[in-house]
Amino acid sequence: MKVLIVSVDLGEPDYAAHAEEFVMLAKGAGAEVVATVVARRARPDAAHFIGSGKLEEAVLIAGETQAELVLFDQALTPAQQRNLERGFKLRVVDRVALILDIFALRAKSHEGKLQVELAQLQHLSTRLTRMWSHLERQRGGIGMRGPGEAQLEMDRRMIGDKVRVLRERLARVQRQRNTQRRARSRSNTLSISLVGYTNAGKSTLFNALTRAGAYAADQLFATLDTTTRRVWIEGAGQVVISDTVGFIRELPPTLIAAFRATLEETVQADLLLHVVDAASPQRDEQIAEVNKVLEDIGAADIPRILVYNKIDLAGYEPRMERNEHGTIARVFVSAVRRTGLDELRGAIVEFGQIVGNNTFNVENI
Repeated sequence: MKVLIVSVDLGEPDYAAHAEEFVMLAKGAGAEVVATVVARRARPDAAHFIGSGKLEEAVLIAGETQAELVLFDQALTPAQQRNLERGFKLRVVDRVALILDIFALRAKSHEGKLQVELAQLQHLSTRLTRMWSHLERQRGGIGMRGPGEAQLEMDRRMIGDKVRVLRERLARVQRQRNTQRRARSRSNTLSISLVGYTNAGKSTLFNALTRAGAYAADQLFATLDTTTRRVWIEGAGQVVISDTVGFIRELPPTLIAAFRATLEETVQADLLLHVVDAASPQRDEQIAEVNKVLEDIGAADIPRILVYNKIDLAGYEPRMERNEHGTIARVFVSAVRRTGLDELRGAIVEFGQIVGNNTFNVENI
């Protein structure tokens, strides 16, 4: 699908990285980017976000490039979206809807699909007034996966009923997960979750540690469904490791809420391995974004170790670093080349021994 990207520079220092990330999101959804319009503003325009003058310019470019869809790299209000669609006479998909669409595209498990559908319906419920005559001529495509076109015509009562059913189903899934966690807790098994910014290499590291064969790809949100494996680590015994969905800046709140059942694996973990793309120029900002989401889901106080991945691209050597208290704080690895994994396993063993002195009988883990 041919898309026009409207990129809005609000004067933030990391705008370039933000814009590049959005292009990756668009391509990950299957978009063919035919043009990009950059609007520089001190603050969003209340009616159109980009203002009427820039809108006229963008409309002309959309016509010249035969764009079929407009992607906005910011979150739009329902009124802004409606006004923009009237101006473009095309569907307009904002950042939130695009991320939800990618999640709908990538979700594989029954639980993942339920979570995405719930988030999409919650997002849709605020935008029921957007009815376009040209929508009848468009079937599927970016921003239309998941609930689908028919549900755009549902009234609030029908959406409310569907949301209630989905929440009930997810509640059952969460109860099943809690039962599994209690069983692991009774067996005194150390629980570890991999967390991090999307495309940091969590799934590749997960495969390197567990030989699980989980899907891994160089794309945003390659993993949506939590995968859990038991692995034997010499000195620590049986350890449960979970690979979780990656985070991203401005992750839609509806998505965090919908994925709470999956993210419970993170909240209930004994240790978080925060995987960082060591080669990314934005790694510090990405670390901050992940920390923010961890705080939002109630996982801020769980012990964590920063795992700097992709050191083969960053020019670092595999090593382990400690903080001022002598506790392991950072481990440098390359999941692809399987270097630094011994140091990482050593960090897990050391953490297990510390925990074992307080809670676990490590010899029985």
